[in-house]
Amino acid sequence: MNILASMRYLVALNEHRHFGRAALACHITQPALSNALRALEGEFGVLIVKRGRAFAGLTAEGEAVLATAQHMLREQDLLRERLDRASSQPTGRLRLAAVPTAINILSRFAIELQLRHPGIAPTVLSLSSLEIETALDSMSVDLALGYTDRTRVRNVSLAVWPQCTERYYLVQRQAASVDGATGWHVGAPMTWAAAAALPLCMLTPDMHNRAIVDHAFETAGASVRPAMETNSIHTLVSSVGAGAMAGVLPGAALELLQHDAVFEARPLTEPALHTPLGFMTHASDRISRALQAALELMQSEEWLAQLAARGYFLTR
Repeated sequence: MNILASMRYLVALNEHRHFGRAALACHITQPALSNALRALEGEFGVLIVKRGRAFAGLTAEGEAVLATAQHMLREQDLLRERLDRASSQPTGRLRLAAVPTAINILSRFAIELQLRHPGIAPTVLSLSSLEIETALDSMSVDLALGYTDRTRVRNVSLAVWPQCTERYYLVQRQAASVDGATGWHVGAPMTWAAAAALPLCMLTPDMHNRAIVDHAFETAGASVRPAMETNSIHTLVSSVGAGAMAGVLPGAALELLQHDAVFEARPLTEPALHTPLGFMTHASDRISRALQAALELMQSEEWLAQLAARGYFLTR
């Protein structure tokens, strides 16, 4: 049995949460992947995968094997880099993640990184704050953009690079403009208490952004009963675009607004809410060339100037 290959299959299964998609990612058949995982269970004498009609997760023993697999594959990649002295250029896959409200920023970052270093192949994921912390802790994600105040929630050893501060807006669709212009414009400020009286589409309570927004309403002494809830920032934006509901969006998500309509984004006040966003990695002194290139880009004057030019409030 090729134990390293089997470990890679296990990592792929954990990432894709589906036998067929994991097999496709590993360029093998699904039966071959299942047989390799059963051989791995035989090697260690424990049940690793919870099996049913579909993938049902890993056992406690499987989680322990997964952690070792992730460490082994990371060490293999670092060793390959050290042995490949002929090339100093960063290459390879880099897994990036962001909270849903900041996915636009991360997408632009990944594009800029790939343009600077064509040998790097970024994978961009949208994950919740808790999923990001878990992925960074297990090193299944290399770099993430999320709420830096969340690093105190769990005992996860992270290195943090502040980037910008989210400010919040009440967004509504407006009647078509006379000159046919589309997009969004900033309107007059609105209090959180006034926004609470509108029919709102909001993120579901399990999303950290919803907790931030709920706290702002509570601070304003306002009680909110959403007209609709969703765990997708894109669905929230689409609902606002339909015109029947309003939404509370951070500045980074305003770029998601449809370009075939006119929207008004009103800064929310009383309280003035500023939420810090930053890049995070697992606190390790052993990093790949690809990750080092990403760390250099995020701290570069050129990248920070791009953020400032798009209206983000830097928190350097």
